Amino acid sequence: MPLPEQARRVAQLPPYLFVEVTRKINEKRARGEDVISLAIGDPDLPSPPHIISALVTSLEDVANHRYPESDGLPAFRRSVADWYKKRFGVEFDPDTEVLPTIGSKEGIAHIAWCYLDQGDIALVPDPGYPVYSVGTMLAGGESYYMPLHRETGFLPDLDAIPEDVARKAKLLWINYPNNPTAAVAELDFYERVVEFAKKYDIVVCHDGPYTEVAFDGYKPVSFMQVDGAKDVGIEFHSLSKSYNMTGWRIGMTVGNAEVTNALMRIKSNVDSGVFQAVQLAGIAALEGPQDTINHHNAVYQARRDKLIPVLRKMGLEVDPPKASLYVWAKLPDGALSGDFASRLIEEANVVVTPGRGYGEAGEGYIRCSLTVGDDALDRALERLSNVNVSDLL
Repeated sequence: MPLPEQARRVAQLPPYLFVEVTRKINEKRARGEDVISLAIGDPDLPSPPHIISALVTSLEDVANHRYPESDGLPAFRRSVADWYKKRFGVEFDPDTEVLPTIGSKEGIAHIAWCYLDQGDIALVPDPGYPVYSVGTMLAGGESYYMPLHRETGFLPDLDAIPEDVARKAKLLWINYPNNPTAAVAELDFYERVVEFAKKYDIVVCHDGPYTEVAFDGYKPVSFMQVDGAKDVGIEFHSLSKSYNMTGWRIGMTVGNAEVTNALMRIKSNVDSGVFQAVQLAGIAALEGPQDTINHHNAVYQARRDKLIPVLRKMGLEVDPPKASLYVWAKLPDGALSGDFASRLIEEANVVVTPGRGYGEAGEGYIRCSLTVGDDALDRALERLSNVNVSDLL
């Protein structure tokens, strides 16, 4: 019996970037080859012990085995508000301006449903995290891509957005420290974002999960530190990168109460919230010792400092990142990132992410992650040190 045709939105979905990367890795490993992936930003370091202990204790309480509330535990929301106050000096009402999410990715995908009807526009960075545009498409909206260029610090040129596009836009996506470029933004840029959003009545969605992953003493700022930010938008954050908790699936949004409530209403109809035991472990993360963050960052910085010289020796241009888990490297002019990445895995059994996978403006770049163990990284660097970019083009 034939099945009905799938919905057009499914047909329009691109394959998720890392699904294809994982497929290639698995094929080669099935043949017994030692493939080392620098492609996926999934911390290899363990979650801190005190967080694991809090989870174990919470699992023993039968009350945590039941459905959680969509708006989360009041204690977790208070912990988020307190953490933002200590870290960024910004105050939020934990009852109306904080919302737990099942990892930040879930909230990022759902926010489009709160504001976009058929044909509405979201302003999306290019290159950028693919979920911004996919969430827009699933909600029936259209993405207007804002190119990010090295010459301008990978910040979008808001003045270059056509007037008619700006007036139709309902959402503006920004993300700093940035994935995939590792660029950072300062408060003066966020001030321009707030001014732009107020002029055109746009909701700003700042994706900020990498604020705690930084190097050389740099301290990233939050979009919510700027006067007026709470009037125009929200910030997505996550415990995934700060505390090596990617698999735990716990994140949060903070900011405008009206936007927060809209997202909560969507979530209450499509999911059942974050497992309460995980929320209690999240409280332990936010309120417990923070020295593990510095330790993790020292590990990532050491890896960064080993990787960059090898990439430069290969013939790539690299600006050392101040933050994030990534190194964004420029190929020689005219080189295609997909072709280069494919040749690299064939010639060296090392996997990198082609920049084109993050958007048209990502062409000509590759992204390398710092989340591979030190032994594997050393093996990868040994292989890469014998590679010249020109030989693979």
